[in-house]
Amino acid sequence: MNLNTHTLFLAASFGCITALLSGEKDISFTKPPVVETVEIKSSSLKSPDYLQCEARTNPRGIDIARPSLSWNLSILNSSVRGASQSAYEILVASTPQLLNDGKGDLWSTGKIASDEMNKIVYAGKSLQSHQTVYWKVRAWDQDKKVSDWSPVNQWITGLLKVEDWAGAKWIGAPSELDSAVNSTFLLRKEFSVKPGLKRAILSVCGLGQYEMTLNGKYLTETLLNPGWTQYDKTCLYDTYDVTSLLNSGANAAGLLITNGMYRVKKGGRYAKIENNFGRLQAIAKITFEYTDGSTGTLITDNQWKTGESPMTWSSIYGGEDWDARKVQHDWDKAGFNDSEWYPVVLQNGPGGVLKGITHAAPPIRMFQVHKPVSSKEIKPRVTIYDLGQDASYVSTFTVSGSKGSAIKITPSELLKPDGTLFTNNYNGKSYSVYTLAGTGKESYTSKFFTTGCRYYQVECIPAAGSTELPKVESIAGIVVHSDNPFAGEFSSSNELFNRINKMVRWAELSNMKSVISDCPHRERLGWLEQSHLHGPSFRYNYDMRQLFGKIIHDMNDTKQANGLVPCIAPELTTFGPDWREAIEWGSAGVLIPWQQYQWTGDLEVLRQNYPMMKGYVEYLTSKANNGIAAVGKGDWSGRRTSPSTPKELVSTAFYFHNAEVLAKSAKLLGNQEEAAKQQALAQSIRQVFNKTFFNPKTKQYGTGSQCANSMALVMGLVEPADRKAVLTNLVADIENRKYENTTGEVGMRYLFEALADGGRSDVAYRMNNQSEKPGYGYQIKMGATALPETWDAWRDNSQNQFMLGHIIQWFYHDLAGIQLDTGKPGYKSFIIRPHVVEDLTLVKASYKSIKGNIVSEWKRIGKKFSMHVIVPPNTTALINIPAKAYSFVTEGGKPITQAKGVKVKGMDSSYAIVQVGSGDYKFSSTMP
Repeated sequence: MNLNTHTLFLAASFGCITALLSGEKDISFTKPPVVETVEIKSSSLKSPDYLQCEARTNPRGIDIARPSLSWNLSILNSSVRGASQSAYEILVASTPQLLNDGKGDLWSTGKIASDEMNKIVYAGKSLQSHQTVYWKVRAWDQDKKVSDWSPVNQWITGLLKVEDWAGAKWIGAPSELDSAVNSTFLLRKEFSVKPGLKRAILSVCGLGQYEMTLNGKYLTETLLNPGWTQYDKTCLYDTYDVTSLLNSGANAAGLLITNGMYRVKKGGRYAKIENNFGRLQAIAKITFEYTDGSTGTLITDNQWKTGESPMTWSSIYGGEDWDARKVQHDWDKAGFNDSEWYPVVLQNGPGGVLKGITHAAPPIRMFQVHKPVSSKEIKPRVTIYDLGQDASYVSTFTVSGSKGSAIKITPSELLKPDGTLFTNNYNGKSYSVYTLAGTGKESYTSKFFTTGCRYYQVECIPAAGSTELPKVESIAGIVVHSDNPFAGEFSSSNELFNRINKMVRWAELSNMKSVISDCPHRERLGWLEQSHLHGPSFRYNYDMRQLFGKIIHDMNDTKQANGLVPCIAPELTTFGPDWREAIEWGSAGVLIPWQQYQWTGDLEVLRQNYPMMKGYVEYLTSKANNGIAAVGKGDWSGRRTSPSTPKELVSTAFYFHNAEVLAKSAKLLGNQEEAAKQQALAQSIRQVFNKTFFNPKTKQYGTGSQCANSMALVMGLVEPADRKAVLTNLVADIENRKYENTTGEVGMRYLFEALADGGRSDVAYRMNNQSEKPGYGYQIKMGATALPETWDAWRDNSQNQFMLGHIIQWFYHDLAGIQLDTGKPGYKSFIIRPHVVEDLTLVKASYKSIKGNIVSEWKRIGKKFSMHVIVPPNTTALINIPAKAYSFVTEGGKPITQAKGVKVKGMDSSYAIVQVGSGDYKFSSTMP
């Protein structure tokens, strides 16, 4: 789903809201079906869908011998309740025809009595590199009736062993072509394919980044390949089925190699960091299979040629220059005369192990095209185009003009009051130049330079010795981000909240590349504190298994011998100790694997990463002083005056939290001795924390700041007898400040949680349902279209950074009430407990969990409340319905005590609690 779909969803929601505000009295949902008359003669389940291998749909480049398989279930009739899986059967075969014949020559599980449908590890015959594998699955329901088979899906293996690269060499260019840090070059090779080609599979890695063609045809529409990594530890390769791109007889392969994050130099145009992992280079292998049973290969070796690229300058930070006069037409097709090209130079690689898709983030793709909403010539030859939205873009344009004329495109997020381009430490310091060939209308789309911006300044430059200016026929920005599947939708009767939701989403999308960056223009680095603090918000909005898996791999590559997890991963530059060793950042080494486990139920995540998690806690212990953790960055966020939260308080709270998570992980892994040891450490830290930072007279932590009291409450540091008083103090501080938030990006996450967990979402609502004090509403008032870096949208800081966006978690977890059951991870069981607060009259939310789609919608008029919940097959839910008493609750028009599949659990405060299996439920109640 893209943002256009998201807009349609919101529009539909707003239609419901409009009806309510216009005075419509009937707030019931559609009349429920009569469930008791349904007769199921066949399975209640549809054929399994959303089949995935290693959390990917039809992936290419699976580089592990025994990948895991998963699927979702849905029901044939919406009136069915309690649908579940009692068994499954998987068939895996070497051809689709075998599957169609009901045969699994690679693996046939037979009927397995199990309700598991995630992380089923392949246990069939050994697979070969560059093998296409086909599979399907069916499931038996709770009545032991079998579904239809799923559609056939597939995966393609990568190169499963290092030796399977079989003589392929890293190749590069001589200094004549690769002499400057911002240079690029071309690689080419002609080769022959025999008649009767059955399959051709390619694996390729081009460093820093590459674009590849076969016979002049692009392999993929994805960008910035491969994802950036700790190149001396890991180099990612991509795998493609290229059968359809090849001809019998002569063929040609072409590669454009450029710098990316692999090689960055400061000076001239903008660059945040500087690094160099070595010469640009590439390695590739194509495996051919023929119908007669024979095979063949094409590898990178000293027989390739290298030539001059028309991309004359390239920097991931600074821009991209293209000289159309230097385009060598048909250079990547058979028959091209490359006699003046250079022989390639054999290289040694940067030292990293070649790894495939299971270590990679989702690919980066192009999405919407944003055409200018306005343009203005600010001086002769210079025009500024407004794209209307701050996002991560590649530029695309069509120009015409004489040979040698050029256009210079300078991106920026903001304009000055006089309408000219705003420039500060990064805005307006990068630019790209396109030099025309003079062949008529010429079109170009940036290949390797993406940046966060809203405005393009275009300067038209005549050719040397001429006054004729080129003409911009059209220009636009194409939105780019990693292709994480959308998982969540949220809308409400509060228009400001809907705008905030959209604003945060733009910042999230703009910063999802092969890392989760802080901003798409200035730093672009994988700052780790954002990933774990914003982790739940990300996971409600998108399927983040792949991207967080990549981050976990990056942290393992960057962790130090003493256990330190540095502040960024991959560590493409080394910051000073005050940043590199900050606990608020490094805690990601413990907390991201833990979140990954909670949201997926995959215990292997903890098993595989326990050494890193334990090593980091041991590192913290080595730096602690009598239980007080070393100082980190505290409640980091720029440009806000607020009560100073002691940095030692923040760091020690994280120290405790890490130790407690480590103890829980050890227990889950069956190591009781280790669990007891880590729990004892956690309790000792807790005692020191309370002795040092808690004032038993005032019932305040530290300075009594919102951050200090919130973190203590959420992390379980407050003694049970003091929790009410600490919460009261927290609320009093907010009310005394007239609902002004004083937290930064660290404290804000815990402020939302502390208020919601304490039953005070009404306070969170008032804090954020305003535009006068610095916060979300104020940012929108200042013109923000994506979430800025600071609460006051300070112009010298980024206008596109998601780090303050924790309100997303509150939207889903609390207003909609979709919550993990921490005792049953992976949404095998979950909780619905909506917070009905203030003047909010409607909330609509859905979340596609690993087990299927969950829906929680509610509306109210006065004390009349309606609630619609969908529980996916093979799961259960504990639903909390706002009500005077459970006798005031109906489901499908019947008292809940008589409703099919509904088990009354009793009352908790102002909620009637029921337990249900899968199904579509419509509750009505009278609220207190």
